[in-house]
Amino acid sequence: MYAFVSLISSWAIPIMIVFIPLYAAYRKVPVYESFVDGAKEGFDTAIKIIPHLVGMMVAISVFRASGAMEMMTGWLRPFFHSLGVPTEILPLAILRPITGAGSLAFTTDLIEQFGPDSMIGRIASTVQGSTDTTLYVITVYFGSIGIRKAGYALKVGLISDLVGFIASIIICFLVFA
Repeated sequence: MYAFVSLISSWAIPIMIVFIPLYAAYRKVPVYESFVDGAKEGFDTAIKIIPHLVGMMVAISVFRASGAMEMMTGWLRPFFHSLGVPTEILPLAILRPITGAGSLAFTTDLIEQFGPDSMIGRIASTVQGSTDTTLYVITVYFGSIGIRKAGYALKVGLISDLVGFIASIIICFLVFA
């Protein structure tokens, strides 16, 4: 079964790259012109989201440089320590909804320090895979299309990140402890 899935995975993208232009040509769609038009729209979108990205990067830098992240993890450490949860992963819980690159760098540091097969490495990897960069997504995607009222999306996104974090810890303890 694994060999079959691996075979499909390795051939899926090359087949799509060949099939889609051939099908478009069969349907008389101007493939190259459509591609160029899409690239122009992508460039315009990139220009629109630059201010949102700069604002988000400045906010992340201020959050980390001000000591707010350390203060938040300091408040949470006693609670997580009493539950037996490794407190080294707390900054990841705070960073993950804010920045993908920052949380990936932190996860990489945890894995290098404690090892990929340690409980900390496994929880960090699971958190990285089961949560999202909610604030980044809302900033970039909503900002690029002009949505200004994102309150409900923000609440749902942060709640889902919290659930993903808690579920990652529970699953890792159930499977690997």
